[in-house]
Amino acid sequence: MSKVLTLLRKELIDASRDKRSVLAGLYYAIGTPLIMCGLFMVLINQLSSPDDLPIKVTNAEQAPDLVRYLGQKGINAAEGEKADKIRLEISDDYAKQMAQGKSAEVIIVADNSEEKLQKSIRRLQQALQGYSAEMGSLRLLARGIDPRVLRPLKVELHDQATQDSKGGMIMGIAIFTMLYSVFISGMNLAIDTSAGERERNSLGLLLSHPVTTGQLVLSKLLAVTAFAMLGLVLILIISHFAYPMVPWPELGFSITITPAFMATVLLIGLPVAMLAASLQLFVSFMAKTFKEAQSYLTMVMFIPLALAMSASYNIAPDVLKWLPVSGQQGALMEVIKGKALPLQELLVSSGATVAITLLLALALTRMLRSEKVVFGL
Repeated sequence: MSKVLTLLRKELIDASRDKRSVLAGLYYAIGTPLIMCGLFMVLINQLSSPDDLPIKVTNAEQAPDLVRYLGQKGINAAEGEKADKIRLEISDDYAKQMAQGKSAEVIIVADNSEEKLQKSIRRLQQALQGYSAEMGSLRLLARGIDPRVLRPLKVELHDQATQDSKGGMIMGIAIFTMLYSVFISGMNLAIDTSAGERERNSLGLLLSHPVTTGQLVLSKLLAVTAFAMLGLVLILIISHFAYPMVPWPELGFSITITPAFMATVLLIGLPVAMLAASLQLFVSFMAKTFKEAQSYLTMVMFIPLALAMSASYNIAPDVLKWLPVSGQQGALMEVIKGKALPLQELLVSSGATVAITLLLALALTRMLRSEKVVFGL
């Protein structure tokens, strides 16, 4: 172990000298929670206080009550280029039809293929449907009919979700970014300590010393894992201070990154960090050059990305609960929702993660015994 520790110290010293490369790997852990919190703040602000929607109304004099009702909903009759994008055309006989208790026609004219207008169009449609429902109820009352006869069923939803579980729906993507940070934070070091050392001709020199390939692989694996865990620690610390700043109560729940949850993430994330380190080292040693290793890892990283995202959005079969990365992602989502930790699924997925890590480490040990791999022949 003394040789392994010496090699590990050498790897960490080499990594710390290249500060730009180290920071490039940690930028993700530092910036992602801040960017996400900023986006959530903007989204919540728009949901809680939607901007006024200007539209062009034709024959507004035929329906003053409708125009007034829309104005109360923040949909105002206006003129100009912005208002011309959505037009509400009121029929010439609107007032006559309404007075006779008949259906009056209004037409929404807009380009529904324009994504920026779709939300505004739905908002206008919902407002018109609300006005139509009110007018229908008033017509029934005028005829001595209780409007409730049109609603034979009174459906009520008793939501048993807690504040933690409601927040967990959104926190799924946050947990995904936390787990994925272990793949991003150590990637530059994994490439530099494998393909980079081979290009600098220092790998062969290192193996000329009285060290075994197993000791060398173990030291590199520990070094990359350390940087991966450093990224996870950073993203957890920043999330701990950043997420409480978002006005979650406006959506009816709260999100808090507690120290207990942070400790759980670190414990569950350790096998994932080891898997990330072994996978990145294996792929980097398979490549012949530094740039080739970067290209290969960019493609390989889509595998854990897909697994984590599938578990986050619950779009995949239940078998993902037992697989590496997705199993840890699912377990953390249960924890953040205030539920019990699924120990069985977590143990199986973590065991599979460690098993794959060992297989990749053994494969690396065998690869480095070949001169073709060491010298990139």
